[in-house]
Amino acid sequence: MTRFRAAEDGTPLPVVADYYAQRAGAGLIITEGIWPSRAGQSGWRMPGLETAEHIKGWQAVTEAVHAAGGRIFAQLMHGGRQGHPLSRLTADIPAGPSSVPVPGPVHVRDGGKADPVTPRVMTPEDIQQAVRDHVSAARNAIDAGFDGVELHGANSYLIHQFLADNTNLRDDEYGRRTIEDRIRFPVEVVTAVANAIGAERTGLRLSPGNPQFGMEEANPGPVYRALVGALDGLGLAYLHLTDNADYPALTDLRAHWHGVLIANVGENREPTSRADGDAVLLTGRADLVSYGRAFIANPDLPRRFEMNSVLNTIDADHLYTHGATGYTDYPLLDARAGSQQHAEPV
Repeated sequence: MTRFRAAEDGTPLPVVADYYAQRAGAGLIITEGIWPSRAGQSGWRMPGLETAEHIKGWQAVTEAVHAAGGRIFAQLMHGGRQGHPLSRLTADIPAGPSSVPVPGPVHVRDGGKADPVTPRVMTPEDIQQAVRDHVSAARNAIDAGFDGVELHGANSYLIHQFLADNTNLRDDEYGRRTIEDRIRFPVEVVTAVANAIGAERTGLRLSPGNPQFGMEEANPGPVYRALVGALDGLGLAYLHLTDNADYPALTDLRAHWHGVLIANVGENREPTSRADGDAVLLTGRADLVSYGRAFIANPDLPRRFEMNSVLNTIDADHLYTHGATGYTDYPLLDARAGSQQHAEPV
């Protein structure tokens, strides 16, 4: 749920602590995507977890969430081929598994648009560095007070790029020759992070068959069954899985995963409603349900569900600006009468 409320160096702004603390009533907050290293930065004013300043900025967030009684995981999101020199602190061309650009145009610094660039092909050393960068960022997350991390292997970012048909054209041990090769990088990243900070503090998000940003996966089942099977015994905190109209991932992969399963059923569809979430839980397809867009405009979403209240609508004009407007000023339900009152900074 990228919102661009970071300083230019990637340090979260003070208002970010207010935003997440307001939503501490969630069973678990999973943050917006955070780049683990400058090589993985995919957008301007998106947050990072690479430097001492980043850690200090996120400490303010985790302390506010914990003070409000919440739990929070940092979502580590390496952009891979996603990104543009005009939107990167390094001002260079991003690298991905293969030299396949994203569909254009792409958003760049200060709200502009540009034609996409053709990514550089990651070398074996680049791949190993990406693994190390995830480990370093995960350790930084724990130092910043996060309860754990979620590795973003979905929605077209680096881990997904190694899994998809059209973004991984490699013929080496990280390529398309076998399913084992195709899942090698995701397995290495997840295993390395779990070993570094503990499997019980490590989650993984996947979106099999998600076509966002031009991703193509003709037959996701065999690839994701192999990936989930390879990770099933690690004891991860959870698997966060997006269902898809063309591939019923929750139904297909449930039997291959013996840990906690979080379902997301709103991707590329209408925002997930309470009824949608209840249906997933009642059918046993998952243990928990994640909510994204509904939480943007409703910091007290669990209470609104409890009271069957009308939901606030998103202020679309301020989704991707940099201040409190359209971010921390959505009204809350009054605890007594169900009327609304405006949220105050925590």
